[in-house]
Amino acid sequence: MSKSDTKDVFKFLEPFPIEVQDITKWLRDFVWASCPDCNELIYDNYNALAIGFGLSDKASDVFCSIAVYSKYVNFGFLRGHELSDPDKILKGGGKMYRYITIKEQKDMPKAYIKKLLLESVVNAASRLKTDRQGLKKITITKAVSVKKRRPL
Repeated sequence: MSKSDTKDVFKFLEPFPIEVQDITKWLRDFVWASCPDCNELIYDNYNALAIGFGLSDKASDVFCSIAVYSKYVNFGFLRGHELSDPDKILKGGGKMYRYITIKEQKDMPKAYIKKLLLESVVNAASRLKTDRQGLKKITITKAVSVKKRRPL
């Protein structure tokens, strides 16, 4: 399935409020415009819709993600703890993941996040195994959870 095939992602977004859908679609377009050769991995999980963007079809190669909840969206970075983030806007106290919560488009400092996004891509590329470099510009639905604790 190519990145232009939005059937699954739009279907998974249907239960969410229109404002959350719009933010998610806007963020998705932002990542595709910034990183046109990446792959999109979709996980329709029990507590959130997760959309990862990576350099292969493996979750371990994801460099950023969109986590969709019923009232907001988190835009984050796998290995975000390694990013420069000079303004310290990314949240998260875990070992690797850092994110920003977005309730409206104005909540996202676009230029700043784009800089971090490109830094994250370079970071992910430095770890990419050569046998995983063949896929580009595809959307893959990786998992669909039957039970959900989020909008149905």
